[in-house]
Amino acid sequence: MRATRRTWWRTGLGVVFTALMLFPVYWMINVSFTRDQDMRKSPPYWFPVHGTLEGYRAVLEQQGPYLATSLVVGLGTVALTLVIAAPAAYSLAKLRPRGGGVLSFVLLIAQMIPGVIMAMGFYAIYLSTGVLNTVPGLIVADSTLAVPFAVLIFTAFMSGIPEELMQAARVDGAGAVRTFWSVVLPVSRNSVITVSLFAFLWAWSDFVFASTLDQGGGHQPITLGIYHYIGNNNQQWNAIMATAVVASIPATVLLVIAQRYVAAGVTAGAVKD
Repeated sequence: MRATRRTWWRTGLGVVFTALMLFPVYWMINVSFTRDQDMRKSPPYWFPVHGTLEGYRAVLEQQGPYLATSLVVGLGTVALTLVIAAPAAYSLAKLRPRGGGVLSFVLLIAQMIPGVIMAMGFYAIYLSTGVLNTVPGLIVADSTLAVPFAVLIFTAFMSGIPEELMQAARVDGAGAVRTFWSVVLPVSRNSVITVSLFAFLWAWSDFVFASTLDQGGGHQPITLGIYHYIGNNNQQWNAIMATAVVASIPATVLLVIAQRYVAAGVTAGAVKD
């Protein structure tokens, strides 16, 4: 009986904390359906009593190009991150080059550099090279945040790959590149999905690089699309929240789909006992 009561107490506490954490999400959805004249009502409507779809109409009419740009930047960041990070991590984990420990430490330190400082550096470089206000420039900038993290994640996963697999590949005549492509990458599927997910989410939600490096470009991400609704004397809050809701859908879907791969062990099923 005590165990049952303790379980219900923990469950109830978990429900309360979950509701508190999800309340901002609910309020975002509520405001996205609220009319402009009801925004400053006191007390506010806890539900969209006089709901409107004006915010979502604005999203469909105006935010399509911004969403498309964010999708391109996100996918480009994922591709560039995987191309750089996976071979680098394979080298650190299995080939063990000289200075590998120092490089891992440098990658760890690189994650501590504030994004604002990096944005200023990129701005000076892009201004002189003509890459400012371009989609490739944003992809490269966002990748600098994802690559150090990705290398560390890949290295941790690939270090756990059994040496029997590597030796079997060598016996079959596979070189380092063939072993990486045919053995290490397939076994590291879960780490690839994990890195891809975080790289995409970082690029999708980035504002610092977007506002610094692409504020005057013709192709801007959704974070700047939302920002355009905020003026000096007028804020279109229902359009802002509707855009935020729509922009949250891809990230939510990806998190739901990929969560089991993120949680799974990278070597599960690689070697039979």
